Amino acid sequence: MSESVTRRRAVPVISHLLLLIAAVAVAFPFIWMFLTALKPESDVFATPPKLIGSSVLWSNFSAAWNYVPFGRFMFNGALVAVCGTAIVLVTSSLSAYAFARLHFRGRDTVFLLYLGTLMIPQEVIVVPMFMLMRSFGWVDSYQSLIVPWAFTAFGTFLLRQFFLTIPVELEDAASVDGASKLRTLVSVLLPMAKPALGVLAVFTFINYWNSFLWPLIITHSTSVTTVPVGLNMFLGQNGSAWNYLMAASTISVLPSVVIVLLLQRYLVTGIALSGLGGR
Repeated sequence: MSESVTRRRAVPVISHLLLLIAAVAVAFPFIWMFLTALKPESDVFATPPKLIGSSVLWSNFSAAWNYVPFGRFMFNGALVAVCGTAIVLVTSSLSAYAFARLHFRGRDTVFLLYLGTLMIPQEVIVVPMFMLMRSFGWVDSYQSLIVPWAFTAFGTFLLRQFFLTIPVELEDAASVDGASKLRTLVSVLLPMAKPALGVLAVFTFINYWNSFLWPLIITHSTSVTTVPVGLNMFLGQNGSAWNYLMAASTISVLPSVVIVLLLQRYLVTGIALSGLGGR
């Protein structure tokens, strides 16, 4: 067997080995979190560190659920994330269609200015946003958690790039049949844009679900508190229940994992075709 053939066969093995190492490195924090959730409190900071505790306490999950009103936090987080994602999909689809297909003066300039909002950190706008929510009387409400972030330039950019890959002739055929622009968007473009919509749904849901700073500022009652702020309640001046915190964190990861698994088949296709694949 020639040296070149041996080298070609070795490349896939090395590549898979490196990918396996990277996968283990990424998964290890989650594995440690799960195993810590099963430890007694005395083993959390044991020296030397223990991967598995002296006993396995599945009861930590039920204890964490009841330590704070965690079920309410999960409901609030799911409600905010689902409603926010639905609104983002609608508003991003409409604005992306306008920037991709409609012709009006200053369209490209407006689009660049719209994209420029992505460079503004959230920390810069939380104060004026809070004052705006207070003037609406929306402080400590679901509206304040959903509406301010329901109009995203990222979603518009993602869908616009995908719409540009769809032949215009399909829309021309629909218009010949008497379809309006809105009907063309709903019946022609959106069914073909399912991969991009799936990507946007995953990103948006996770962003809403993991948001911490804004819910911390705008809410003050447990009736609307979301999961990240609820997790912070396991840490207090009188001590920190780290094993309960890890159990609650494990539970809080599950909705995001489920969403990713359900929409996994759209992720690679959507990113590749919408212009986010690095090409």
